[in-house]
Amino acid sequence: MIFPLPLSAICLKVIGLCTIFFLMTSDPIALVCPLDWGLGHATRCIPVIYSLRDQGIKVIVAADGRPWDFFHNEYPELDLLRFPGTEVRYPSGSNMVLAMAANIPRLLNGFRLEHAFLKKLVKETGARLVVSDNRYGCWHTGVKSVFMTHQLNIQVPEGLHWSAHPLRKITSAFIGKYDECWIPDVEDEGGLSGRLSHFSGLPGHCHFIGPLTRFSSRGPEADELPCPIADIVVMLSGPEPQRSILESLVIKQLKETSHTAIIAGGRTESTDREIIDGRIYVFPHLESALMKYYLGHARFVICRSGYSTLMDLAALGKTAILIPTPGQTEQEYLARRLSKKKIHYSVSQKNFNLGAALEDSAGFTGVLLQNDLTALRQRVKRMYDQAAIRRAR
Repeated sequence: MIFPLPLSAICLKVIGLCTIFFLMTSDPIALVCPLDWGLGHATRCIPVIYSLRDQGIKVIVAADGRPWDFFHNEYPELDLLRFPGTEVRYPSGSNMVLAMAANIPRLLNGFRLEHAFLKKLVKETGARLVVSDNRYGCWHTGVKSVFMTHQLNIQVPEGLHWSAHPLRKITSAFIGKYDECWIPDVEDEGGLSGRLSHFSGLPGHCHFIGPLTRFSSRGPEADELPCPIADIVVMLSGPEPQRSILESLVIKQLKETSHTAIIAGGRTESTDREIIDGRIYVFPHLESALMKYYLGHARFVICRSGYSTLMDLAALGKTAILIPTPGQTEQEYLARRLSKKKIHYSVSQKNFNLGAALEDSAGFTGVLLQNDLTALRQRVKRMYDQAAIRRAR
């Protein structure tokens, strides 16, 4: 004899089946979580975001600080959530090693907090995929997780080479928690990143997806120009106080010349503009379309040697005068490497002299690297397929 199920049990089964059907047929959701140390981690996520959307995936950007302002101002069509970051203030001097060592407990606690916060976001949004740009705590065992970085082999200062191997072990342990690691670089001949991501023993779940830049064909074109084109374009970025220190140094030296200049300060939270001596235009931030336009017409470019900035330059084939952030080993390594290859001229901040740099940078060629995003789209599709299978289960 067959006993009918109680009405409440039947209702629960129907609701459960409807829920599974909805999850399998509705657009999947991806969380994109860039690190909030400067704008570079946010700007290079733009091609990733649009590749996800082209696959039919709904994207929610979870960011904080200046990256949050960047997305809010330039890409208002995106869904945007606050994802608190771990504040690390760089020293005004060059003793970066001691400063970062002192921040290690805070960083580790920050990884723990962002991991807990991510789990909350996944539960609230129903995300099936997480893409983390250098946020070490944004992995999740219940969904597909991707870590994006160009720096798997963190550079250590001279005299501390003994720490390189254990440091790589630690970072590899964190990155190993992710299903995949995406490297925004070409695989051949050391690419842009050199030994930061090209070395023997690279983990098997790492994949090169080509350089990523906000200066792709996607996005609005510049329609109104807030100032004329200039001889020199200065791109400032990165954490304080070093960003402001370089800004003051460059402005002081520009005043002693007759050059026209545009300075983009990387301060997305501000709208103040300034014109100095009628020829130096200081903007707190320039939208990507304007930045691309002015860079394309500039005779000289001055900037930090942050990796995202280098990818932007490579997309345009521009050469630049690089001033690495003092004590930041990654930027110092990249500046030295590209200077030796005669791609970009490099000078330390303490030795920066504008006149000499403009003269000595002659003969540096720049490099043109274009990415058709095929490798990125392949990884996105693979993650989408796996995420759909995992959620369906």
